[in-house]
Amino acid sequence: MDGMLSQDEINALLAGMDTSAGGDAPADAPADAGGDAAAPAEAAVSTAPVGGGAIDESLLTDSEKDAIGEVANISMGSSATTLYSLVNQKVNITTPQVELANWENVINNYERPCVFIQIKYTVGLDGTNILILKEHDVMVITDLMMGGDGTNTDGEIGELQLSAISEAMNQMMGAAATSLSTMINQKVDISPPQATVLDMINDDPSDIAEFLTGTFVKISFKMQVGELVDSTLMQLYPIDFAKTLKDTVIAADEGPQEAAAPAAAPAPEPAPAPAPQPQMAPQMDPSMMQGQPMPQMGMPQMQMAMPQMMAPQMMNMNIQPAQFQNFSGGTTIMAGGENIGIIKDVPLEVTVELGRTAKPISDILDFAPGTIIELDKVAGEPVDVLVNGKFVAKGEVVVIEESFGVRVTEIVQ
Repeated sequence: MDGMLSQDEINALLAGMDTSAGGDAPADAPADAGGDAAAPAEAAVSTAPVGGGAIDESLLTDSEKDAIGEVANISMGSSATTLYSLVNQKVNITTPQVELANWENVINNYERPCVFIQIKYTVGLDGTNILILKEHDVMVITDLMMGGDGTNTDGEIGELQLSAISEAMNQMMGAAATSLSTMINQKVDISPPQATVLDMINDDPSDIAEFLTGTFVKISFKMQVGELVDSTLMQLYPIDFAKTLKDTVIAADEGPQEAAAPAAAPAPEPAPAPAPQPQMAPQMDPSMMQGQPMPQMGMPQMQMAMPQMMAPQMMNMNIQPAQFQNFSGGTTIMAGGENIGIIKDVPLEVTVELGRTAKPISDILDFAPGTIIELDKVAGEPVDVLVNGKFVAKGEVVVIEESFGVRVTEIVQ
């Protein structure tokens, strides 16, 4: 024997350990254990990964997962549009898949190394979420952002790539925060994202975020960027924050309906207002019907009789043509310059045009230092003065110390 315990022997020791005696090994422990039998057991326990173990699926119901997924779907829809504007490539982020996970689950089911981007909510919501991107995806996105074609993915991620992906995530999650603001009817803001490259195996999750040491919410999106990226993007939420986010969105969605119910209750109160209408029936004079047969009794009778009763009143109305004030005096005031001071501070762009010409594209492509371009103006002819692109005056070019100027010689009406 080499002095090492087999797994069966370790299991037997753990099963027969007397906890009341402080964890000492039983009397019938194998003689070839090579020392204290408890030591190998402790070593076996210490090698278990932090954040491992069974996942308690009861922490989140299926309906809560669906609600959280819907919120994430709306948020990431805005983020995809933002990413498109940054990389100038078609971006497609599919409907998310929501599940509970732990650190060991993430390690075993995601490519390593990868980039962790941590975003904290500072206004409107109080919580943290983490985005995980594959190293290759980050290299493609940052290369596109910096004007490349997305194929320059050799080498390792450096500070330049981390800074670029942080800015991309800042704009993407800013757009997501705007969507959340609309959903919960209050302002939502985030802190600047922090990007880090991790291999995950040798990293302690508590150093990244405390919630990663237990069970958390994992939201997986399938992300496509043009023909260059067909990958998976992950978003991690603490369970408490995910539930709070879901409850906040639902409360904001139900709030207007609850508020509208009390407002609708008093609506029937004005109903008695039409009650005086039956009083008009005894006032009807058969002569007003001008020989026409009386309509049937009831509300239709009232509707037919009222227009004929109102007709004599309208015939006696004094109708006059509308009269409007004469504003010619106001124009004179503006022309006189008394109110021109209102717009005196408005800046206008004044341009002096030496001349123009038209050239075919072939000639323009042949331009080089020293090329002479002949204009449509004769030497010494007045130049054109334009204000905001409109021709207003003519003038002659003068030299003032070391600068050119133009002396106005004619105002064009």
